[in-house]
Amino acid sequence: MLDEVMAALADEHRRELLVALVEHNPQAAVQTPEGVRLDDEQLENLQVEMYHNHLPRLEAAGFIEWKQEQHRVVRGPKFDQIEPVLELFAENADELPVEWP
Repeated sequence: MLDEVMAALADEHRRELLVALVEHNPQAAVQTPEGVRLDDEQLENLQVEMYHNHLPRLEAAGFIEWKQEQHRVVRGPKFDQIEPVLELFAENADELPVEWP
């Protein structure tokens, strides 16, 4: 299970979505980085990446359920297994060697 958790956290976009789900459930399927403006092409690329890579991967791991028609995600059946790690990182963000999320 630890390998699945670490794989889910390995990408910035997956981390942002998972952290957002800790705070509010459900969430939009595509999260844009806070304070970052994306042009139309960048937003389209992010949507493609999320829909064809990140969301299916997180859903397969059981961390989210993807409501494709509503463009929303909710916590999945295994979210409780990743939530403590997300909370630990959030509580210690100032001590981590990388920017979190």
